[in-house]
Amino acid sequence: MDGNNRSNVANLPPGFRFHPTDEELIIHYLNQKVFPSSNHHLTFSIIADVNIYKFNPWELPDKALFGENEWFFFSPRERKYPNGTRPNRAAASGYWKATGTDKPIIASAGSQCLGMKKALAFYKGRPPKGVKTDWMMIEYRLLDDCFVSQRPKGSMQLDDWVLCRVSHKGKAPLAGGYLQGQEMAIQITIGINEYDHQLPTMDQMVGLESEELDEKVFQEGSPEYPPTPIDTSMREVLKSIERVLSVGALDEMVKASSSNDGV
Repeated sequence: MDGNNRSNVANLPPGFRFHPTDEELIIHYLNQKVFPSSNHHLTFSIIADVNIYKFNPWELPDKALFGENEWFFFSPRERKYPNGTRPNRAAASGYWKATGTDKPIIASAGSQCLGMKKALAFYKGRPPKGVKTDWMMIEYRLLDDCFVSQRPKGSMQLDDWVLCRVSHKGKAPLAGGYLQGQEMAIQITIGINEYDHQLPTMDQMVGLESEELDEKVFQEGSPEYPPTPIDTSMREVLKSIERVLSVGALDEMVKASSSNDGV
């Protein structure tokens, strides 16, 4: 976040939280952005002007004026084709793809339709072989009949402004930014592998059949009892009990008992 953004956040009221409803985003933010009025009651800016289609989604949090688990932006949209109304959703190293149809935003008092919203997911690569990531967006726009087109014929500009609500499922910050889509699964897999290699040495004393069974349950799961996470200390206790109850351990206990009786 640059200096201007930090200054903006510093001017926010103490304890400020930004959890607007869809209706509030349309009426008090997007509508005021598209049709500014002199009696607009907001005294500070909370939503940044960013063309989100020029960036990857994991680059956007640093460009937001405010946000922790989700980030808001005013963004222009361009046409995909000169004579069409379909937006161009290509963005940096991938593209945004709709996950459903447009949904109307209805006023809480009455049945007036205030605008529309659409849910999208970010895919890395190029269609149709893109790889879906955990980056999501809800795009808010005003109704088409709110505008009187004054753009020259052939202009690629579709909307001056739409409001974009960007979020990441299972956000996990890193030193250099945020996990990027499928890279999160890779990181988790590496973490599991490292954990397996760092188990206590007593686990190596368990019979091979037991290890193979553990591995099979870990990979496939039990049809009767789904796998449950077990911390290291509990696992050590279970392994100790297993060794005591094993046939080999019982033999050792019998031998030790016989030796003591002979003495």
